[in-house]
Amino acid sequence: MANLRLKNIKKSFAGQIALDNLNLDIEDGEFFVILGHTGAGKTTILRCIAGLEQPEQGEIYMDDELISNLSPATRDVAFVFQEHILYPHMTVYENMAFPLRPRGHSESAINSRVVEIAEMLHIKHLLGREPSQLSGGETQRVGLGRAMVRQPKVFLMDEPISALDAKLRAEMRAEIKWRQRQTGITTLYVTHDQTEAMSMADRIAILKDGDVMQVGTATEVYHSPANLFVADFIGNPSINLIPCKVSAFEDEYMQISLLDHLQYQITEAEIVKQLARMDRDCELILGIHPEDISLEDISLEDRQNMDDISAEIYESEPLGAETIVDLNLGKSERGEMVILKVRTSPDFDKAVGQMVAIKFDQKQLFFFDAITGEAIR
Repeated sequence: MANLRLKNIKKSFAGQIALDNLNLDIEDGEFFVILGHTGAGKTTILRCIAGLEQPEQGEIYMDDELISNLSPATRDVAFVFQEHILYPHMTVYENMAFPLRPRGHSESAINSRVVEIAEMLHIKHLLGREPSQLSGGETQRVGLGRAMVRQPKVFLMDEPISALDAKLRAEMRAEIKWRQRQTGITTLYVTHDQTEAMSMADRIAILKDGDVMQVGTATEVYHSPANLFVADFIGNPSINLIPCKVSAFEDEYMQISLLDHLQYQITEAEIVKQLARMDRDCELILGIHPEDISLEDISLEDRQNMDDISAEIYESEPLGAETIVDLNLGKSERGEMVILKVRTSPDFDKAVGQMVAIKFDQKQLFFFDAITGEAIR
């Protein structure tokens, strides 16, 4: 077990920056997830920690000891690659046992460890097979098992379950997290799947173009996003983002204009206080999660109410446990249709084309600077 610290790490390939002055602190025993789109620099972080890539700048510490210049073999990390390469002349059992043999374990201890991990990964029935007899998903599980039989200071996992089907991925998320809790081994887990990140991580680092956008728990990055990128990236369906401007201000309320044609009145004191610091007509982005919106039947009185918004149902998606409703708010300045997604109960029965009143939970509203993308706090 070990803590890790990455300080001012910079790495580029053929002049293209992969990591840009990156800083991360991972605590001893933490399950730390690095989340980002393809090409964000996630794998490069792991390869730098393992010693497979050498940063042009910066330092890497393990247990407060500088390891930047140590060889990969002396760093005591286990790397689970996205593409698992097995020894073709060995059985699954022999592949999994291989990392333990140089460490002087007895055959009974090796057998016990291999069988234990194989049962956890649902591959015990594959132990006698050769790699050529495995499917892609089976190969991935064997590669994961070969790393997990060891007990290194740090696990580095690069999308280790991406080739598995959805049901098995869900099972493996729980198994990997349970195993990590039992061993207490510090784990860095890379993924582009936010469900994996939010369900497994003690903390998440959200990466964009080699730069850390935010580090926090799943709750923190979802309910307190630092910027537009984080807000838009986390959540399924993703957060609704609507261009707006402050159009009127009084001590106890603020009126904003959405898409230049919808007027909405904010009475939540904390938000009024936040927006009071902004210049009138400055460009903002309002954010609200689909579950923080409710829909009601609309009446003539509702349509005349200043703090009410109405919209037409554009589409609905029944998903069994819930229904996702798409509302047409109108067009943006660029002429693009703006759709508001709402998470509703499975018995939602309003028809496409029907008008509904939209109720925002004002305590859950976010505002972002439209120019910088930073959250207004």
